[in-house]
Amino acid sequence: MTLRRYFRNGYKIYKLAIKRAFSGKNLFYTNVLLSIGISTTGDLLEQSYELYTKEIDKLDHTRTAQMALSGMTAGVICHNWYIFLDKVIIGRTFDMVIKKLLLDQFICSPLVIMSFFATVAIFEENPLENFTDEVTDKFWILYKAEWYVWPPAQIINFYFLPTKYRVLYDNTISLGYDIYTSHIKHSKSLKHSHKEHKDDKTDKT
Repeated sequence: MTLRRYFRNGYKIYKLAIKRAFSGKNLFYTNVLLSIGISTTGDLLEQSYELYTKEIDKLDHTRTAQMALSGMTAGVICHNWYIFLDKVIIGRTFDMVIKKLLLDQFICSPLVIMSFFATVAIFEENPLENFTDEVTDKFWILYKAEWYVWPPAQIINFYFLPTKYRVLYDNTISLGYDIYTSHIKHSKSLKHSHKEHKDDKTDKT
């Protein structure tokens, strides 16, 4: 009987916590913290794989902090974007869902990717140059990946879920994409690889 009471009380506390977290008063903070948590987890998983494959020697905590900050930026953008989108396109008909999907892919997705590169570039040497190089080199790689991941996911998001759960749903889908984002961001740029290749050829001659 005591164990049953503990479970009942625990479930009540859990329901109350969820209700408060997704209330209008706390929703912004919940969404931002969720995004920070998923971006951090994605980078730690990617770095763990890189440790396993001997690509890196140890965890880079500065890199993880930068990815966490980029998650915060994405959380702020997505929180406000979904509220705006549901105000300007009201309804859940198939036409409305497709309109939201197209706006999401053509406006919000590029904005989030650009903000990601901008946020991380702030902490690197020559921020403007790094930002320009990264966007030129890697923007289209991430944007093309977005078209594989998000259209089917967002159809479910826009058709079935209320606004307050959209960022939560995004983050459940986003973990795999965040791992990929961390991999692309911290892989050598095509420009850098090309330069190394030219240097190798020069050395051989």
